[in-house]
Amino acid sequence: MREIQLRDAKATFSAVVDQAVHGTPSVITRRGRKEVVVLSYEEYEKLAHVPSFGRLLAAYPGEDNTIAERSDKPGRDVAF
Repeated sequence: MREIQLRDAKATFSAVVDQAVHGTPSVITRRGRKEVVVLSYEEYEKLAHVPSFGRLLAAYPGEDNTIAERSDKPGRDVAF
């Protein structure tokens, strides 16, 4: 991912968009601070639909007894 200053991004916005569409997103900076990212709509869609970890756990299809109980016994030492 490349960084580009806002004034340069404005001057070459069409090229910035073309690069994002072809797989190279850009971080736009203003006064040295990262402000926004330009990425393709396809990449945005992938990121927008990633479920949270909590939702993944809530959707777990297994039954209560399919998850092994945690052992309180300390692990054994393994020599290499």
